[in-house]
Amino acid sequence: MARPRFDDIFMNLAVDLAKRSHCIKAQVGAVLARDTRIISIGYNGPPAGTHNCDEEFPGVGCPRDSKGSCSLALHAEQNAILYAAKNGAAIEGATIYVTLSPCIACARIIYSMKIARVVYLNSYAAYKGIGVDEGVEFLRRFGVTVERYAAADQPALAEEGNPGQPDVVRQGA
Repeated sequence: MARPRFDDIFMNLAVDLAKRSHCIKAQVGAVLARDTRIISIGYNGPPAGTHNCDEEFPGVGCPRDSKGSCSLALHAEQNAILYAAKNGAAIEGATIYVTLSPCIACARIIYSMKIARVVYLNSYAAYKGIGVDEGVEFLRRFGVTVERYAAADQPALAEEGNPGQPDVVRQGA
């Protein structure tokens, strides 16, 4: 049995964390790590102590903003970054693993916190039905490494220009 890569371990954890979300529309998980150590974790949902969408708004979910997004929740990346910052963890140079590529707002936060690498599982653009992963493009434009996750036993994806596919996928032992 081959030893799993840390990319696999951290992405599997992000997938499991997404299951903790109370969001009716989408469940997203994130792991903030440096080298082989976890700095922080997060999943999407409203700020702690406010409410749970699936309980307060069963069947329909919470109110939506003008873009159709949840008006009450924090994104998984935001929760992971905020928790790390709140506890004084060093974030600069870290990698964030997320089950959905960052939206443009999260991309701005990731860049501002000097996170060096983003590994994502699914495309935000495909999820939202838009043509471009704006967050991914933003991060790449400003020098952040962004990769679409591929498990060690999956072929690498590499269709440049396709928003549902990565430009770079890291494969390794």
